[in-house]
Amino acid sequence: MSVTGVRRAVRESVSGLPREFWWLWTSTLVNRLGAFVATFMALYLTIDRGYSATYAGLVAALHGLGGVVSSLGGGVMADRLGRRPTLLVAQVSTALSVALLGFVRDPLAIAAVAFLVGMASNASRPAVQAMMADIVRPEDRIRAFSLNYWAINLGFAISSMAAGFIAEYSYLAGFLIEAGMTLVCAVLVFVKLPESRPKEGEKGSGAAGAAEVPVSLGTVLRDGRYMGVVGLSFLIALIFQQAYVGLPVAMGEAGFTPADFGMAIAVNGVLIVVLQIPVTRFIEHRDPRLLLVGSALLAGYGFGLTAFAGSVAVFALTVCVWTLAEIVNAPTQTGLVVRLSPVHGRGRYQGMYTMSWAVASLVAPLMSGFVIDRWGAEWLWGVCAVVGTVAAAGYWGLMRGLPREDAAVTETVPDSPAPAKAEVTNA
Repeated sequence: MSVTGVRRAVRESVSGLPREFWWLWTSTLVNRLGAFVATFMALYLTIDRGYSATYAGLVAALHGLGGVVSSLGGGVMADRLGRRPTLLVAQVSTALSVALLGFVRDPLAIAAVAFLVGMASNASRPAVQAMMADIVRPEDRIRAFSLNYWAINLGFAISSMAAGFIAEYSYLAGFLIEAGMTLVCAVLVFVKLPESRPKEGEKGSGAAGAAEVPVSLGTVLRDGRYMGVVGLSFLIALIFQQAYVGLPVAMGEAGFTPADFGMAIAVNGVLIVVLQIPVTRFIEHRDPRLLLVGSALLAGYGFGLTAFAGSVAVFALTVCVWTLAEIVNAPTQTGLVVRLSPVHGRGRYQGMYTMSWAVASLVAPLMSGFVIDRWGAEWLWGVCAVVGTVAAAGYWGLMRGLPREDAAVTETVPDSPAPAKAEVTNA
């Protein structure tokens, strides 16, 4: 592709999105650039503080449990209080709790604060997704979610590399840097982002365009098709979690070093940064049913191929396969969640979706450890292939009869007029 073609592709990828989206995108990027704690928490507890691996695992589980609890709470807050207040409360709380975590020394205190950090950091996710759905036109949402996912992975890739250097200097510095950058995110939200929650009586297209009815968590639980999507999301998340749970354990047992695992898993971040935007341009207006079925199969059998890996290069090749599934699945599934969510219940619906990933982060370590210890790693990869096949069949069945979203129908976007597609929106 020529330089002119690359420039045109980039311009088309970022054009037509409202200014508010880019401030939200910038906040996401800054947040992930400072995401040090999750990266070196286990090292901090075992090497710097001298605790056992069992205790480090308990703290990680409590951190994940906090995320499960706040997924629903954050969703309810986003609908009742608004997206902006929820983001501000979550980000300020995250900054304070992360800073506190760097100073506490008592084991019980560390565990309790880690739980608070998990709650605070995960509470913002339903609000971010709901706000993005509020301010972006339906026909642009897949592209917007993809760009946001790209920012998450770019920021995390950079912060993961920086975390090692910071940890060598001072673990406390890492906690304080993350706290400071999270406060920067809160300032961006406070200064640049208006409230986007739809006003009473506003309706949208598709599933969101139905007559307004009161939405509660019970409403979400009674929504059979949506809860089916949440269940399938949980299965997909179980598969992807093996990249950070089952894969390092299996490679270690096979005699590979941590550096070997680092080289293999680095392919994931590199491919997402390089391919997320061009792949999204390719899939943006294609049938989401086929995309979700295909991505589920790629994820399951991508991890399934790990059973045949005997070198770092082959492990890296399997990472390429399931990373492509991740690139396709992430924006498509998030777009489906929005499509099935009532306008005035987006926070709660996004909260339930977020919870499926949080629960998977708790279940995946138990599942992978049990299977590897009882039957061996090859069985774990076989289970991944089976789960991917089940998820693909589930998507195929659930999305039968789902009405096509009419891109010509434009939702009411409060306080955020979308510019024409030909105009490049600058942050």
